[in-house]
Amino acid sequence: MARDGEQLAFPGWMDSPLLGKVKNERTLMVWSLFSLSKDKVVSLPPYDDGTVKIKVTGSAEHGVATCYDKDVLIYLASLLQDKLNRGETPSPTLVFTANDWARVVGVRAAGTAYDRLLGALMRLKTTTVLTNIETGGEGEDSAFSWLSDYKVRYRRDSRTGEKVMHGIKVTLCDWVYRAVLRDRRMLTYDPAYFSLSPLERRLYEIARAHCGKQRGFKMGIEKLRLRAGVRSELKDFKRDLVKLSKCKNPLPGYGLSVIDPRKRIPHKDAPKPTGRTPLKAHMVFFYSTDRLAHMPTYDQTPDLSDADPFAGLNNDLGTEAMA
Repeated sequence: MARDGEQLAFPGWMDSPLLGKVKNERTLMVWSLFSLSKDKVVSLPPYDDGTVKIKVTGSAEHGVATCYDKDVLIYLASLLQDKLNRGETPSPTLVFTANDWARVVGVRAAGTAYDRLLGALMRLKTTTVLTNIETGGEGEDSAFSWLSDYKVRYRRDSRTGEKVMHGIKVTLCDWVYRAVLRDRRMLTYDPAYFSLSPLERRLYEIARAHCGKQRGFKMGIEKLRLRAGVRSELKDFKRDLVKLSKCKNPLPGYGLSVIDPRKRIPHKDAPKPTGRTPLKAHMVFFYSTDRLAHMPTYDQTPDLSDADPFAGLNNDLGTEAMA
């Protein structure tokens, strides 16, 4: 770990490269905490389902951290898990290279990638989150930012005069640090995650977080829209889901279907429903595709519309976190 006044570029002081798999903490996967738009958004719609409350705001200059900025947090959480797997007790302060971050998230290590990283660090520092979600058995009674602090060391290229990054030093907020170290609900991401669209990223995270031993679940379409953080009208969200469900591989390792429950007639003599099904009555069925022969049916899966998001899941994540 680098000490103040020392060059961050010295390899012996780096927490990178990431040697293990890319992972994230379930809490950061279940809830909508980042903007799905690349355009500047200064706040997200407040979320309140009667149990969980979330309010996310950004600065007028930089806006709210985006789902692409979240790549930095995913990378940092993965570095923490790497250290835990080696039997270390990691510090919330981590030092890494821009090249290693670019390698992991699948972007070319060039000027535009560095600009993206710098912008992400700024938004992660200036975004504030107010929530009653607890991590590690503790909560926050005040708003927090994703990063408590960050510092980028660089040198000037003698030929071009451009900045060349030596290393990045960041300090994670206590909320995220506790989630990784104490809750131990880390899940591995498919490498294809980083090539997905914003909506696909959120649907993948929700599917990944909820498909444990149960291998499938269903959720009301409006609840899913709120969990995903989608701002479009419900009819447009349904259209996007239907379009995605018709793709050969809609999400890495998972499939989905939009279900009209009124058309699921319990027996042949039951009267057929009349009229149009209300949009909010539709359900979205998620299932794992890694073993299709054992894929659960819609009726066999739990409805998580109003349930504890972690209820009934495989909480024995020791093997998963170490993988």
